[in-house]
Amino acid sequence: MKPGIHPNYKATTISCACGTVYPTRSTGENIHVEICSNCHPFFTGKQKLLDSAGRVDKFLTKYGMKK
Repeated sequence: MKPGIHPNYKATTISCACGTVYPTRSTGENIHVEICSNCHPFFTGKQKLLDSAGRVDKFLTKYGMKK
């Protein structure tokens, strides 16, 4: 690696809107995010699949498939 061309890599924190703080290292300072793995529905198991338009039921009835 060439000296003098790389940015400073320093200790920082990543703060989520839910209040979780992750210490890490980065070229940026004090990163703020809206959602993290602690509060994301996919990782917490609270994810729900919604079919508000009824497209799945329409497809199943159109082709005579059972649910």
